[in-house]
Amino acid sequence: MDGQDQDLVDVDPNDDGSLPVFPWRQAGRENLATRRQLRDMGLRPGGQEPVARIECRGGKRFAWLYRIDLALPKLPMTLAKEAALDKAMAARQTCPLCRRRYFHCLPLATLGSCLECFDGTPADPSAYTAPPAKHQLAA
Repeated sequence: MDGQDQDLVDVDPNDDGSLPVFPWRQAGRENLATRRQLRDMGLRPGGQEPVARIECRGGKRFAWLYRIDLALPKLPMTLAKEAALDKAMAARQTCPLCRRRYFHCLPLATLGSCLECFDGTPADPSAYTAPPAKHQLAA
């Protein structure tokens, strides 16, 4: 075999580049998994491309399937990642008017504030933390 034969690639002219599609609950569970299933196993796709698709609701919903043997362990949460996540969640949970941080996300895109600030609906005190106190030297 000379050097030119090593550069040849076998190409299937009938392959349109699409991935195999499985109906709901019909994919090979022992070797394929969705991202959520990988996460439950403590794994992540690890840069691999999906190898198939699983469809439900008549093809209206789908999920990518990844090979379990190529998946890598999940990366541990670092302090920097945890701080960034807390900062992002604080932006979604803090009312811009009363500065209370709730334990759930607020409808800021539609209402712009918590319900108590929007229409006076009293908030359960166990649903939020008190706003940060003003510093004594700042007065």
